[in-house]
Amino acid sequence: MELAFIPSPSSGVLYLGPVPLRGYAFCIIIGVFVAVWLGNKRWIARGGRAGTVADIAVWAVPFGLIGGRLYHVITDYQLYFSEGRDWVDAFKIWEGGLGIWGAIAFGAVGAWIGARRRGVPMPAYADAVAPGIALAQAIGRWGNWFNQELYGKATDLPWAVEITSSADGRVPGTYHPTFLYESLWCIGVALLVIWADRRFELGHGRAFALYVASYCAGRFWIEYMRVDDAHHILGLRLNNWTALLVFLLAVVYIVLSARKRPGREAVVEPGAERADGDAAADDATVDAGAADAEDSRKAQDSAKDSDAPAGAGERGAAAGDAGEGTERHAKKDVRDVKDGADSAKKA
Repeated sequence: MELAFIPSPSSGVLYLGPVPLRGYAFCIIIGVFVAVWLGNKRWIARGGRAGTVADIAVWAVPFGLIGGRLYHVITDYQLYFSEGRDWVDAFKIWEGGLGIWGAIAFGAVGAWIGARRRGVPMPAYADAVAPGIALAQAIGRWGNWFNQELYGKATDLPWAVEITSSADGRVPGTYHPTFLYESLWCIGVALLVIWADRRFELGHGRAFALYVASYCAGRFWIEYMRVDDAHHILGLRLNNWTALLVFLLAVVYIVLSARKRPGREAVVEPGAERADGDAAADDATVDAGAADAEDSRKAQDSAKDSDAPAGAGERGAAAGDAGEGTERHAKKDVRDVKDGADSAKKA
């Protein structure tokens, strides 16, 4: 009875006519688009502007690719600089070989540059894009399937992956598909971060730190299953130690940040859209309301200015009438006295 398994593609290159489309690069490109799309939705929901995530990604993605490649080349230098190897292969990124640790570290530098240029807070941006990065990793891992790499120990499980290539000392057979395990784990990480962010309103970089910690937890046991050549320190692969160290740093950051800066910071960008996309209408309503309020205030001030002289004139007219009446009464009294005196003389 033939055992079931996941077949590997016979070639990692697909051709669209004369144009070669490498599966590894295709998976990375799709992952980047998904990360930007989800990050944009989350950024707008936080109060940011549409397009900010993409603008910053223009900086973050190239830095991340360079950093990921550098980490891979440095930690696996024997693949490129040992005897019989061609150092030019270190630049052939399409053949596989990106270290997530270098990609995140350098990508963060690029994102910091882009965030400063846009004038947005880096921690809030990192929180917004964290789940998207996890999904991008989940998609990107399928590039390892195209290249028949990143597999574990030999197994006859129904979901084992078949390796047919004998390049770089590979032995054809069926193995644990660690690329698949990590892809599924990254999807779980994305869902965890989205849930925790909604439930606890994570802010100040804590959603990103949760992504880092949860990814490292999975990467530790998945890395332990791999059988490809790697540097070992005290019996553990180098990436195991890296995952453990980064996990501890992420947890410490979450704890200290929650104590020092609880809650979630506000994100305000000029012209930012609401989550429902009605920012323009809202802004127009606010502007119209402000204009109406200003017109009303000016009308009230004008009325006050015109009422004051009118009231004063009425009071002045009333006072003048009263003065004229008093004067008439006084003259009448003088005439009465004078008439009385004349009558007395005649008598």
